[in-house]
Amino acid sequence: MAAQLIRSVTIRKVQWEVEGRRQEAGFYPTAYDGGRTPQTGFVLEVMTDEGVRGEYTWTTGINGHAADHLRSVAGWMVGQDALERERIWNELRRVWRKYDQLGLGPLDCALWDIAGKVYGAPLWQLLGGYRKRLPAYASTLFGDDAGTGPLGTPAKYAEFARYCVSLGYRAIKLHGWNDGDIRREIELVHAVRDAVGPDVALMLDPSGAYRTFGDVLAVGRALDEANFYWYEDPGIEGGNSAFAYRKLRESLKTPFLQGEHIRGLQPRMDNILAGGTDFMRADAGLDGGVTGVLKIAHAAEALGVDVELHATSPVHRHLMASIRNSNFYELGLVAPSLHRASPPFFADYADDLTEVDADGTVGVPDGPGLGTPLDRDWIAAHQVEEAVFA
Repeated sequence: MAAQLIRSVTIRKVQWEVEGRRQEAGFYPTAYDGGRTPQTGFVLEVMTDEGVRGEYTWTTGINGHAADHLRSVAGWMVGQDALERERIWNELRRVWRKYDQLGLGPLDCALWDIAGKVYGAPLWQLLGGYRKRLPAYASTLFGDDAGTGPLGTPAKYAEFARYCVSLGYRAIKLHGWNDGDIRREIELVHAVRDAVGPDVALMLDPSGAYRTFGDVLAVGRALDEANFYWYEDPGIEGGNSAFAYRKLRESLKTPFLQGEHIRGLQPRMDNILAGGTDFMRADAGLDGGVTGVLKIAHAAEALGVDVELHATSPVHRHLMASIRNSNFYELGLVAPSLHRASPPFFADYADDLTEVDADGTVGVPDGPGLGTPLDRDWIAAHQVEEAVFA
């Protein structure tokens, strides 16, 4: 196979508004009828001398930092062989060893998109292919503290959970509130379990809202009573202490899912080996792209640990379709006021709450590479910055 030398790297910044949610205190997206939230995202395009374009888009909270990292190495990237992903991945891991390496994920995903287009195969097929339908869970937005919004009370969460089950979902993850009201969190746990019955897998993700070990333990005991599937990142410290969560695992029966705030392969394996979690999180955008997630998933597989991919993404659909030790695709963040979870970057792809089938599964893109062509007219209409390196 002839080399695919990188001819140019383009980073575009886009801005738009999302309807159906608002940002409480500027940080946490809550469900809100009529709410409109400014959103910023980025589009990375890597073009080769043979005219093959690799593309990746992202909107996570670290988006500006990842774009800055990419700008710092874009000049070096020009002239590299885009098919030498492993070499490039390791070179940049070293270059960014004193930093958080956030630019590595978008770049690696774009290079895998190039590979799929060169070989004429979807990413899931290049990675080996394990399944074509993905069990999914509906992952809620946060509740509003005023109690007036579509997810303002435990009863409203319960009503939405019943609706998700009626669509076909067999798993639901709850993001509660961010105000530290532990009694309301416990009420939420029991209200949703009572609403959906014993056969639906339920998960709770406080997103680091609980401020003491006692609060984490109190909610965990409610999860034990309600037979929850996992308990995710409850503590304000971000789940980085394997010692703390080993103590919690000894006190609770509900499995823990940790790792969203731990970066990369080696710290994750250290966390697993130290007894800090039962399930492990991974995110292609945050953890070194497709290459990074595969390393995490395969290492975890050797230890009997399942890897759950964080948030919606076409890349995550391809990865989950290629990983045995993974249980659910996260379709979120959604609410009665907001059914579309993914941003409108794509011409014919959307993570929509209602796309799940009667078996609670979603499909995988089947075109070459990521298989999700961009909506270039929409991107051009919302672009606010462009940086081209050639």
